[in-house]
Amino acid sequence: MLDFSAPREPSTPREPSTPRKPRVSGTLKPLRIAVPKGSLYRESIDLLTQAGLDTRGLIEPGRQLVIHNEGVSFFIVRPTDAPVFVAYGGVDCGICGKDSLLEAELELMELADLRFGGCRFVVAEPAAAHGAAEDSYRRLGVMRVATKYPRIAASYYDSIGVQVEIVKMHGNVELAPLCGMADRVVDITASGSTLRENDLVIVDEVLASTARFVGNPSSVRIDPRVNELAERLKALVGKEPPRRREA
Repeated sequence: MLDFSAPREPSTPREPSTPRKPRVSGTLKPLRIAVPKGSLYRESIDLLTQAGLDTRGLIEPGRQLVIHNEGVSFFIVRPTDAPVFVAYGGVDCGICGKDSLLEAELELMELADLRFGGCRFVVAEPAAAHGAAEDSYRRLGVMRVATKYPRIAASYYDSIGVQVEIVKMHGNVELAPLCGMADRVVDITASGSTLRENDLVIVDEVLASTARFVGNPSSVRIDPRVNELAERLKALVGKEPPRRREA
C-alpha cells in the first residue's frame, strides 16, 4: 500500500539522485489529485482506493469540491477541466479521458492508460440523407461539421485532406444535421444508441478513448509519489480489455 502520510525527517542526508519531496513548513505536502465527475467518477474512486489512497468522503461528497484526507487532497472537477488543473499546477496529477486530453492540447504527462471508460469518436450523418454530405462537398468544396470537440474534429479532417467548417457546440450535437445546420457531426459514443435514436448513422471512426492518469511535468519531476502512484495504477489495471462508458 502506498504511504501518503508525512514521514519523519531522515537522520542521514538524502542521496543526490533522490528527488526532493515538496514540503510545507517541514511537513510533506498533500498529493493533489483531480478526480473527474460524471461517467468516470466511480471507477476512478475504486481504482484510487485499490491503489492504497484514503478516499473517504469521495463516494458521497455532497457539495464539497475538495476532500482532504491523510496525505492526499482530491479535487472534484469537470472531466474537460481535469487536464487544465493538471497542466497549470492546480493539482499534481489526475484522471481524465483521452478525449479531454487531446482536446485540451496542454503540456502535461500521460502516465498510464487506466483501461476503463472506453468510448470512441465517430463521424455520423442523418440516415435519411446518407451520402448527401459527400455530394455537397464535391459541389461546394467544403463540409460543415458540428462537434463539441473542435480540435479533434479539425485534426481528423486535416489528416484525410477534407476542408471543413467547424461548428462548435456544447450539447445536443445530434440536432445540428437534423435541422440542416451541419452536414455531419463528430461526436463521442460508447454504444451508438444515442445516434441511432436520433436517426444518425456512423460513417467513419476517428479514434478510441479510455481514461488516463496524467501528471503535471514539474510534479512528476520533483515528487516521486506521482510516479509511484502511476506504477501502482498500471499494475492494478494490467492487461484487462477497456471497459466502456455507459451510453
